Amino acid sequence: MDNCNLLKKIEQCRNEMITLSYSHGYTSEAVIKSSKKLDSLLNSYYNTEKSA
Repeated sequence: MDNCNLLKKIEQCRNEMITLSYSHGYTSEAVIKSSKKLDSLLNSYYNTEKSA
């Protein structure tokens, strides 16, 4: 996955997490799951930038 697509996925996931937090609260399972997904995407982005 190229960095442009990865950045788009990061932004989508971030927006999803924010929306979920408004409707379910910050500590809900849905928000935590979304946060973990965002962490994974951010780590992937960091690793691709680091190796470039």
